[in-house]
Parts: sequence; C-alpha cells; structure tokens
Amino acid sequence: MSSVKKITICAVCIALCAVLPPVFHMLALGSVLSPMHIPVLLCGLACGWPYGAFCGLAGPLVAHLINGAPAAAMLVSMVPELVAYGLVCGLLMKLIHTGNLYADIYCALVPAMLVGRVVGGVARALFLMGSGGSYTLAMWAGAYFVQAVPGIILHLILVPALVVALMKAKLIPARYPRSTAGERAV
Repeated sequence: MSSVKKITICAVCIALCAVLPPVFHMLALGSVLSPMHIPVLLCGLACGWPYGAFCGLAGPLVAHLINGAPAAAMLVSMVPELVAYGLVCGLLMKLIHTGNLYADIYCALVPAMLVGRVVGGVARALFLMGSGGSYTLAMWAGAYFVQAVPGIILHLILVPALVVALMKAKLIPARYPRSTAGERAV
C-alpha cells in the first residue's frame, strides 16, 4: 500500500477520533464503549505501527481541540494508551503470519488492547501520584477492565470485521491474496 494511501487512511481515522465520541456520548454510550479506540486500532492494523501510533497520538489531541473532550486531565493517560494500541497492533500485524487472517488480527488486537490498558494505567497512576492523588490496582482494574467490558467486546467484534470489510472492498491490500479458502481469501 502506498504511503499516500496510508496517510489518507490515518487522517480519516484521526477524524473519526473526533467524530465518533460525540455520537456515542449522545447515545450515553461514550465512556462505556470507548469509541476513540476503534479508529486507532483500525489504523494500526490497516496501515502499520508508525501510522497507528501517530493516530493514537493525534486522534485524542485533535478531538480535544475540536470538541474539548477528552478533558486535558484525561489526555495524560489516554494518549499513551492509544499510542500503545496503534503501535502494538500495527507491529504485531506486521510480525505475525499464521496463514489465517482472523488469527493474525486477533493475535495483534488482543495483546495491543492489554498493553494499551497497562500503559494507560501506569500513565494515570504517575499523573495522580505526581499531583498528590492515589491510584490503586483495584481502581485500575475497575476502570480499564471491569467498566470497559462492553467496549472490549465491541472492539473484538467490530475491529476485525472492519479490517476484513476494507480488504474485501480493496481499500487495503488482502493479507493472503492467493488463497481461495474462506477467511484467507480476504
């Protein structure tokens, strides 16, 4: 895929970081479903780690400048979390080749989601400790896993489906173009 196409997809994903959260928040689903994570993960999987990491950096900053959300205090933990998402899923997608598209996607997506949550939690803990607050393991687990279950489920269903749809539409290159079997033909 050309760098121009990657830049274009990355720019669309950054724009989606500003557009999706207000729509989800109007439906009272914003903080539950973490809509900003979707375009960052998609960008990393579709365009690779440099673009995914940049989308994770620029997406929340652009959204903050346009919408005022996420709040500046949230950016401290959200930016590192989203950079980790884009970087790790893009890097793993480059390195992992199981011969099965869905296995490749999930082998990149799940570790990226775990690493991102750890990075976000560490950033939040450092920020809160630096400002005189406290942050416990229970607070981190509650915020990044328990409360996030609906968003995690949505991401695990929607992001692979979007990657496959983009491949079928020939907007991004097919991962295994020579195969004719089911998910490998995408």
